[in-house]
Amino acid sequence: MKKYLLNRILQIIPVLFIISFVVFVLVYVAGDPVALMLPEDASESDRQAMRDALGLNDPFYIQYFSFLGDLMQGNFGTSFRYNQPALPLVLERLPATMELAAASMIIAIIISIPMGIYSARKQNTFADLFITGGSVLGKAMPNFWLGILLILLFAVNVQFFPVSGRGTFIHLVLPALTLGTGIAAEMTRLIRSNMLEIFSQDYIRTAKSKGVSNQVLVYKHAFRNSLIPVVTIMGLQLSHLVSGALITESVFSWPGIGLLLVQAVNGRDMAVVQAAVIVIALIVIVINLLTDILYRLLDPRINYS
Repeated sequence: MKKYLLNRILQIIPVLFIISFVVFVLVYVAGDPVALMLPEDASESDRQAMRDALGLNDPFYIQYFSFLGDLMQGNFGTSFRYNQPALPLVLERLPATMELAAASMIIAIIISIPMGIYSARKQNTFADLFITGGSVLGKAMPNFWLGILLILLFAVNVQFFPVSGRGTFIHLVLPALTLGTGIAAEMTRLIRSNMLEIFSQDYIRTAKSKGVSNQVLVYKHAFRNSLIPVVTIMGLQLSHLVSGALITESVFSWPGIGLLLVQAVNGRDMAVVQAAVIVIALIVIVINLLTDILYRLLDPRINYS
């Protein structure tokens, strides 16, 4: 286990190196940042002086290695929009994104686990078809459409929840429900299929023949053994929540990394874009590593060799 964790941690280095190169190339071809940093009536000599000061006239490889050196020191440059270092600006928004991701995952778990188990127990009944159909519908609905619909219903018509912003628990409900619904739909289908597969195993039939109650059979024997695939999808979806909540944060004006990244891309604030992408990538890598560790805790038979 220790050797596996060490190898996984060492693998983070080349992954971050590749990500940094991709991010730098995308920023490099995005256009001239000097055009946004100086007024339109600035002279060409002023523009050239600014490019020389920023090192934009250097060859590509020199610019990249200079960027890589600053990256290793945690220096992503200064946001010209906010006039402050980019990394602290991104880290300042990180708690809001993690709060939204955690709340969305909790909602998904609360919905999907009982629904998936009940659907599996009632296979091929009306309840099973209803839950399965609802899962397909929930997966098919775009997040931005669902978010706008929830705003119209519960913020405009009923006026029970605020339209946007962050501050209290009620501000969190609508954006978390928007993100959690799609994840709950996918997790419900996965839990149902895993439970049905386990119900057909020999040890389940043996437990039934011994008179084990349905509650013990379902929750102690069947559900526990179906947790590995569920943990997999939870880890993947949590990574998606952190990295893919751009639209939902924009719809609800949730002050997280997603909204900051969208605003930075629209304003071509490349220092913020670089910092946000690297931070999100690092979080996703850590979540995947923790998911692998959780595998071993749930099933000691797993051998990381």
